[in-house]
Amino acid sequence: MTQVFEQSIQINATAAVVERCITDLGLMHRWLNPALRCEPVGDVWSTEIGSQSRFIIQVPVVQPTLKSVVVERQPGLVVWEFQGFFQGRDRWECQPVAKGTCLFNRFEFVIPNPIVSWGFNNFAASWTKQDMQAQLRRLKRVAEEVQISQ
Repeated sequence: MTQVFEQSIQINATAAVVERCITDLGLMHRWLNPALRCEPVGDVWSTEIGSQSRFIIQVPVVQPTLKSVVVERQPGLVVWEFQGFFQGRDRWECQPVAKGTCLFNRFEFVIPNPIVSWGFNNFAASWTKQDMQAQLRRLKRVAEEVQISQ
C-alpha cells in the first residue's frame, strides 16, 4: 500500500535560496535530521537528472540505506526516487509567493517487506511525520539565514 506524507512551509527567502538549501550538500546537512547522512554515489554530489546518492540512517550496527536517483529536475524542483527498505519518491518544490517561498515536500512510498512495514506503521510513522515537519522548520531557519547573509 502506498503511503504519502505531505507538508509545506512558508519561508522568508527567495525560491533560489530555498532551492540552494535543498541542492547544496553542505547546506542540506545543516537541516537534515542529525541521524541521517546523505552522500553521493561516486565522487561528485549533484542534483541533475540521473545523479545518485545514498541516504544512510545512523543507527548502531545496521545503518539502513536508501539508494536514490534524481528522476525529475527543473528550477525549483527536485525529485529523488529511492530503493531500499522504502521504495518511492521524495519531491521538493519551491513556489515563489509574495513574501518569499512556499516549500512543498511530498514523500510517497511503499515498504515491500511486511515485517518492516508493520514495524514502521506501528512504531515509526508518527515519529517520521513529526521529524519531517521539524526538518522543514530547520530548512526554513537555514534558508532565512542564507537570505540575510546575501
